[in-house]
Amino acid sequence: MTWTLSRRAARLEPSAIREILKLTERPGIVSLAGGLPAADAFPVAAVAEAAARVLRDAPREALQYAPSEGHGPLREWIAADLARRGLRADPARILVTSGSQQGLDLVAKVLIDPGSRVAVEAPTYLGALQAFAPFEPAFVALDGDDEGPHPEAVDAARGARFAYLQPSFQNPTGRCLGAARRAALAARAASVGLPVVEDDPYGDLWFDAPPPPPLAAVLGDQALYLGSFSKVLAPGLRLGYLVAPAALYPKLLQAKQAADLHTGGLVQRIAFELVRDGLLDRHRPALRAGYRARRDAMAAALARHLPPGCRHSTPTGGMFFWVEAPPAIDATALLPRAVEAGVAFVPGAAFFADAARRHTLRLGFATVPPERIEAGVAALGRVMHEALAAAGAAAGAVTPA
Repeated sequence: MTWTLSRRAARLEPSAIREILKLTERPGIVSLAGGLPAADAFPVAAVAEAAARVLRDAPREALQYAPSEGHGPLREWIAADLARRGLRADPARILVTSGSQQGLDLVAKVLIDPGSRVAVEAPTYLGALQAFAPFEPAFVALDGDDEGPHPEAVDAARGARFAYLQPSFQNPTGRCLGAARRAALAARAASVGLPVVEDDPYGDLWFDAPPPPPLAAVLGDQALYLGSFSKVLAPGLRLGYLVAPAALYPKLLQAKQAADLHTGGLVQRIAFELVRDGLLDRHRPALRAGYRARRDAMAAALARHLPPGCRHSTPTGGMFFWVEAPPAIDATALLPRAVEAGVAFVPGAAFFADAARRHTLRLGFATVPPERIEAGVAALGRVMHEALAAAGAAAGAVTPA
């Protein structure tokens, strides 16, 4: 017999980042490719103690099927924590998901039909493109600059099902939209009736000052907000959440029930034990300080080692630097040579829904100690210098007809 794949299955693509991470398993490779949080910052002892308390005090409840909406006390805590960020959320409209990636999948199932338009930043989060693409949208790229999408670009997305945005320390660019740009984008989206899906996994990882309030705080029912515990606790818990407009919540809940009935009740109760004890209030400052030191090490190394013509900005939070190399460099073609030299990165082409800028690359600093960052960036700089020299020699060898 022959298995016949669905049209949707044919559109599934492997994660470019996951494929690259396989290369980093070679000994001696400095991986600047991953978007993983630092494993040495995981609160292992606290998680063990919280798990023991849950299994001591409510073992049957924790191991039983749980409500699809999520553990009630955890949803109430999420609402209170979002209020600290300036976003008032009703716990009854919070849905706990198996990582925020599941939230993106639920959004796609509920909102995208074949051919429907979806607006995305250029570049944008690769995982969102993976979640949306099987449902066959027509992507609309929002033009922008170092401050984020241009407000007037929203006009080109008029009639789209939604615009997907990461305003705070975006993956892959690391940029954070300022208050003025957020206000202008929100006003333009409101004026044309464009719904916004706001993804905020990095908002707590600020280094110097917290980001402005979420767009959802202004847009209300015109926005759907996604959050995650992966970057501030541990991704192995697979805990995310979404705050949905009242009109969407029932269908998102039904899609969640069809996918997995509910997110694991044990991990939800463990997470609640951690956060109600104030762990995050103690843990987040140390996490920010550690990432800030690695950010500073990468900024200094890039200034020392990258060839002339490279452009980057220093992020004020998150986990990533975005580098624009001279146009002569194709980052995808450069990657195998970089791995041979002992360093890995993610070519930027994977983060574009349409016209990819092949001379771009993403560098992650969260998992790499400062001294290893220096070695990795130095190796990357050497490979880039060699590539530019080879491109110059090839151009010089071409004689006019």
